[in-house]
Amino acid sequence: MFFILSKILLFLIKPLFWITILLIVAICTKKQPRRRRFFIATIIVFLFFSNGFIVGKIANWYEADYPVKQKYDVGIVLGGFSGINERTHQIAFNWASDRLFQALSLYKKGEINKILLSGGNANLVNNKIKEADLVVDYLKLIGIPDSAILFENQSRNTVENARNCIALIKKYKPDAKILVITSAWHIPRAKTIFEKQTTNKIDYYPTNFIGKSSFNFGDFIIPDLGSFGTWELLFKEWIGLAVDRIRS
Repeated sequence: MFFILSKILLFLIKPLFWITILLIVAICTKKQPRRRRFFIATIIVFLFFSNGFIVGKIANWYEADYPVKQKYDVGIVLGGFSGINERTHQIAFNWASDRLFQALSLYKKGEINKILLSGGNANLVNNKIKEADLVVDYLKLIGIPDSAILFENQSRNTVENARNCIALIKKYKPDAKILVITSAWHIPRAKTIFEKQTTNKIDYYPTNFIGKSSFNFGDFIIPDLGSFGTWELLFKEWIGLAVDRIRS
């Protein structure tokens, strides 16, 4: 039930939703001074959440840095980076696919012995196709041996990722050194969740950063609609992180 509710209420954390509500209230308000205040509030909220510098700095501050280079028994690749191409019925990668490609790089360099793919299907309907199954087929296609692949295809969220992966690793190698490979902005929450599941040493490898370490002039003054999506992603992570810490 909580999983379904989280999907239904996800739109409430969208800055564009808040801007729309403010604009509707401004239009519907009959008193001129109050209407003016709501219009001004709408403009301020729009300019704040569309500013690339503000969200870039905040995301950069929040995202994790790289761990000290060493070797790991298992590299866990969290799902959410691929799906099915309905035209070809083959795997299709999305903007978070850096998770997989960095894992492949680490494997080729000998820094992880096995790649553990974790991902089922988080759709409320049409959830028969499992992400991990698609990725396993892709890895075999590009020549990664079966002996280097572990997978679980039932997880729908990070909590289930952690629970299922740790259970699988305990069967494979109870004292394994673990590296979790996921988006840089997702690591604070992933760390809270994974370290409730095991006492094993876990490090975290950041991928597909959304924060910026350098800016151009346009980031300061030109509204960027892409910033709304970045804020939405950060809000989702912060709320999830707060909930996970309360649970712990």
